[in-house]
Amino acid sequence: MQKATEVYISSVLNKKTINPAGVVVGKLWDVAIAPGEALPVVTGLLVKGGSRVFTVPWQKVVLFNPLVVSISGDIDDYPVCEETSDAILLKRDVLDKQIVDVNGAKVVRVNDIKLVPYNGFICLFSVDIGFRGLLRRLGYEWFWSHIQKDISHHEIGWQFVSPLGSNAAALTLSMARDQMAEMHPADLAEIIANIPLGTVHGVLTSLDHETAGEAIHELEPELRTRVISHLDSDHASGILEEMSPDEAADVLGDLPEEKAQELLGLMDRGEAEDIQELMEHKDDTAGGLMNNEFIAISWKETVGDALAEIRRQAEEIETIYYGYVLDGKERLIGVVSLRELLLNAPEMPITEVMTEQLKTVEVSTEPEEILLLLAKYDLIAVPVIKDGKMAGVVTIDDVVELFLPYALKRKRHHM
Repeated sequence: MQKATEVYISSVLNKKTINPAGVVVGKLWDVAIAPGEALPVVTGLLVKGGSRVFTVPWQKVVLFNPLVVSISGDIDDYPVCEETSDAILLKRDVLDKQIVDVNGAKVVRVNDIKLVPYNGFICLFSVDIGFRGLLRRLGYEWFWSHIQKDISHHEIGWQFVSPLGSNAAALTLSMARDQMAEMHPADLAEIIANIPLGTVHGVLTSLDHETAGEAIHELEPELRTRVISHLDSDHASGILEEMSPDEAADVLGDLPEEKAQELLGLMDRGEAEDIQELMEHKDDTAGGLMNNEFIAISWKETVGDALAEIRRQAEEIETIYYGYVLDGKERLIGVVSLRELLLNAPEMPITEVMTEQLKTVEVSTEPEEILLLLAKYDLIAVPVIKDGKMAGVVTIDDVVELFLPYALKRKRHHM
């Protein structure tokens, strides 16, 4: 006789639990689960007998199916489940909870849970997030299927689930973790905006700092401030360090001064200085919009030297379409596109391929003027000058996002 069959948790919860003699020893209170080799596995049943809940190891379960839940021996043979136990329980930690559907990139609610036998154990196979799961919970599935036969299944395999609760997060499979990290920052931001603040920390800790930073920057300023303030300061500063300086300055600029300075103090000194410099400029100026990380090329270099410099800096620089040629006093004397560098011989002096007819703006230039300049000359970015020296670049994305209403920004990201 097979010990367990495929079963939905709703069909066994609160079911009378018997011993092999057929005597009722209690009712099924919950199901304990733990990470397994392939899928999370059931490690035991919690059975309520009288006013106490006992933990029955899976090895002592005789039958587990929608018709019969049976355990060996008497209920008093088993230890009482402690309230302080850190076990992961399906009813308490997963059922009716919000999860992330990493395929659909959205937050959904668990209406039921499917368990499937595997290698002598029974595993957490999928979750039902649809109407059918609700009907099953209420006991109406059979009746409804006879009057409306096309109730669709809406189940998600556990490999595509990322739980939001701190306990159940331990059950997340590597496939779900990887897919979560590969989501578009706008999708991650939408997920963060739709979950309780208490569960945001779990989502962000499952992401690398760079991905977390991109998602946080996509949030509306008010929510962004709440999220950063809710995080541990070391974690928040680590995320900010991985953001581009202009984005980090945006985030810190919305925080109370004391909190912003605390986080800056925890960051790498060079990173903090770059961000602090940007925060000194007004938001509605080129200085407030610019990124002070850009590809700087010495006027003495060759095309080959410039390409090598771009390769060295590419991972850290947001915009690498242009290289900016500076003289010995950090004054901007020319600009060269990546295309021009690729088309010219490595030994060619950079001064012979650069464009000297430059379009630049001052740190005080207003966004409308920058946008007109970028549009008129079909530029992707424009250099920003301060006291005669190059201070940073403003990209067309930076300016357009300033003018787009929030809803339109969301629509653009999902296209």
